[in-house]
Amino acid sequence: MRKQMIENAAFEVASQVREVEHCIDAALTEIAELQARVMRANAVAKTGVATAHSAIEQLVHATQGLVAARGSIAGCHVALVEAKQFVPGLRTISFGDGTECPPDQGALRPDLRIVS
Repeated sequence: MRKQMIENAAFEVASQVREVEHCIDAALTEIAELQARVMRANAVAKTGVATAHSAIEQLVHATQGLVAARGSIAGCHVALVEAKQFVPGLRTISFGDGTECPPDQGALRPDLRIVS
């Protein structure tokens, strides 16, 4: 029961981290499109470069903030993966020396016989 609760909570956290990552990427895409549209609108209106410059600067600051947030969420993701090994029920457990079991020695070992 407790193990299932831990697994469910971990799944919810992992799902939310992925969703935040996707949202930040989507926001970066939207800002890039907005910046292109502002530039296009400024060109179509044939106004001076300075007309849209302040808006473009603000979009650049927003982009920098989102890129920083994206890096922080990626760091959070890595930290959660590392923390997982300390949570009972989530950590990976292995037995033996960590090598393949059994070692591949061909199709059949010489000391084995097929009998019908």
